[in-house]
Amino acid sequence: MPARLLSVPAVAAVLDVDRRTVYRFIAAGELPIVDLRTGTGRSRVRIPADGLEEFITRRSVASPRSRR
Repeated sequence: MPARLLSVPAVAAVLDVDRRTVYRFIAAGELPIVDLRTGTGRSRVRIPADGLEEFITRRSVASPRSRR
């Protein structure tokens, strides 16, 4: 089955952040992308859903109460 791909606005909505923040995560190498550009025009990147899940897992921290 093909990977489910999410747009930058969809990822921004899931993370409750601005699209620019998603692009910063991409530029930092924290979010993987699939580049769908067909030329020199507008960027057409998508984020694999499993890559987003991995990002969330890596960024998750235990609450202060559960650390004890």
